[in-house]
Amino acid sequence: MSKVRVAGFGLSLDGFGAGIEQSLDDPLGKRGPELFQWFFHTRTFRAMLGQEDGSTGVDDTFGRRAMENFGAFILGRNMFGPVRGPWPDDSWKGWWGPNPPYHTPTFILTHYEREPIVMEGGTTFYFVTGGIEEALRLAKQAAGDKDIKIGGGVSTVRQYLQAGLIDSLQLALSPVALGQGEALLSGIDLRALGFSVTEHVATEHATHVVLTKG
Repeated sequence: MSKVRVAGFGLSLDGFGAGIEQSLDDPLGKRGPELFQWFFHTRTFRAMLGQEDGSTGVDDTFGRRAMENFGAFILGRNMFGPVRGPWPDDSWKGWWGPNPPYHTPTFILTHYEREPIVMEGGTTFYFVTGGIEEALRLAKQAAGDKDIKIGGGVSTVRQYLQAGLIDSLQLALSPVALGQGEALLSGIDLRALGFSVTEHVATEHATHVVLTKG
């Protein structure tokens, strides 16, 4: 049975999943890349760039798990790009170039309609205006027996958590305090939602924590 998962989600020690002031120059917000230093050195990440080097080990294992067995992705509009309001044209096609890392149907939450975009490598972006449950319904149809990944950003993960629609969270707690940014878990009672820690492993770069709904 397919699961709805958050995986490989970088989080600061003070609970922020993104920095402030996201822009074209700062897709993850100010200092946001500091949350993913655990991932950038891994063989999994380097392979996404077409490289054959990179480290193996625990960080790479969790990075690989964060991309495995997904048949569909759901992203918030801010995760897709910096454009706000009505789409001015069809020029913006995501941060990732012609071959995004998803390689599956990927559903973008938005208030503004837009035709699907077929990219290289099996990724097609679909724009969903009907809300989080409509996006999840479409993603489940597309994923078949595989899992659905709630890819971010913070607001999107929070909405799915608050609606009780996420089965597991794989977080990477980076040894950095951002001070300000987008708080992932503020006001959310994971225990009341049925989550418990089922795995935790520390490395030089992060503490990987998996929470699973019982």
